[in-house]
Amino acid sequence: MIRSLFARKPIAALLAEGENPNGLRRALGSGDLIMLAIGAVIGAGIFGSIGSAAAGQVDAAGNVVRVGAGPALVLSFLLLGAACGLAGLCYAELASMIPQAGSAYAYSYATLGELVAWIIGWDLILEYAVGNVAVAISWGDYFKSLLSGWVDMPVWLTTGYRTALLSSNPQVHGLIDSAPHIAGIPILINVPAFAIVALITWLLLLGVRESARANNIMVAIKLLVLGLFIIMGLQHINTANYHPFAPNGFKGIHQGAAIVFFAYIGFDAISTAAEETKNPQRNLPIGILGGLAICTVIYIVIGAVLTGMVPSKDLGTAADPLAYALNATGMTSIAKIVALGAVVSMAAVLLVFQYGQPRIFFAMARDGLLPHWASRLHGKYRTPYVTTILTGVFVALWSLIGDAGETYDLTNIGTLFAFALVCIGVIVLRYTDPMRPRPFRVPFVQVVGIIGALLCVFVMRGLPRLAWVRFGWWLVIGLALYVLYGYRNSTLRRGSGPVPVEPPPPIAR
Repeated sequence: MIRSLFARKPIAALLAEGENPNGLRRALGSGDLIMLAIGAVIGAGIFGSIGSAAAGQVDAAGNVVRVGAGPALVLSFLLLGAACGLAGLCYAELASMIPQAGSAYAYSYATLGELVAWIIGWDLILEYAVGNVAVAISWGDYFKSLLSGWVDMPVWLTTGYRTALLSSNPQVHGLIDSAPHIAGIPILINVPAFAIVALITWLLLLGVRESARANNIMVAIKLLVLGLFIIMGLQHINTANYHPFAPNGFKGIHQGAAIVFFAYIGFDAISTAAEETKNPQRNLPIGILGGLAICTVIYIVIGAVLTGMVPSKDLGTAADPLAYALNATGMTSIAKIVALGAVVSMAAVLLVFQYGQPRIFFAMARDGLLPHWASRLHGKYRTPYVTTILTGVFVALWSLIGDAGETYDLTNIGTLFAFALVCIGVIVLRYTDPMRPRPFRVPFVQVVGIIGALLCVFVMRGLPRLAWVRFGWWLVIGLALYVLYGYRNSTLRRGSGPVPVEPPPPIAR
């Protein structure tokens, strides 16, 4: 039994699934993938969690949870760029070899076996679906900032219950008493966050080409707005804000990196587009590594400008730190433009993450680890519409009442764990299948893979104990589901081959 838990899925079977004529439609080029990477990576991290990474975090009682990096935030970005760069190299090799929609789940199935693949598939829910809750809530914060002075929505309709409960701000925490009550239960819901998730879900149902076109437009706006922030911010740098450069030493840099790691997740979402990519052996490595390099440079520049504009300690309570810095330096009109850019930017992140999660469910359902209905494709658009709708409902409802801060940590630890296993998997596959063609090869793979995995674990250690406890319970729940359903229904174990993707039904004319 133990041996069967680690049975590996043949790569030939994974490749055959990717070439199924009834499967997903290949429509994306390398430029689309780079834009998807920028769309996924630059979002809530740079527009939201960057403030906490610089200033540190306190809980509702005023206790310091984590110290901040201060102006040394740029070194936090460099540390993360190194860790993600090594993981990105490993993703590029595996994605070019196995251009399949399952991302790290599919790679783990081919290298480390079914049980590890299930754990990774379950774990990736933290990155995509749970991570999108934080993105949606941050989107709502910037949306409120954008509308302030024009339209004032009731606070109880723009603040989730968990946000009010966990906030260290007495005014926000006091919303619980002042909000309308039904049967003694306070009504505190984040309607903007719910609405944007519903809109993105509808867009994704229309097809990958339409979704990619919308993403390209949003990324172009995002880059223009960030360029405007840099140009205007450089004119209001106060060099006194850079002293002390690292107020909490390497501990601050380390814990700041753990907080702002959320800014880096998403580049691996490109690998979920493998079955919808033209010439994936060439284009996937370009999209993954090119997008990651561009985003790292942007982050370092933004971090340097932001911490030079205002004292780092002032950024901790700002839900919209870039707009806050602009307002603090008297550039209120520019702050409105940046708030608009953040709204567009995080909508792009929502789109890419909501795009990735259903395709991982789709891949797991083809393997029998999830119910067969989760692998159904839409007859006209050839999108995994069932899992797209389910993911949308899950994220929208959690966004309605959830808190971004507690979601960041859970997303970060789950994503880092997945990255570490991918780094290990690429080394394993070099030994178990050395002769297989590799369109892209990681140089010095043993060194890159081992250091990449160790760096991911090192960043994980910067997360608070509560994140580890929640992550442990998440894995326990996932293993229970595997025992109750996945183990019994696995097509690999039953020897029945992958669950076939049903041909799309004829379109009524």
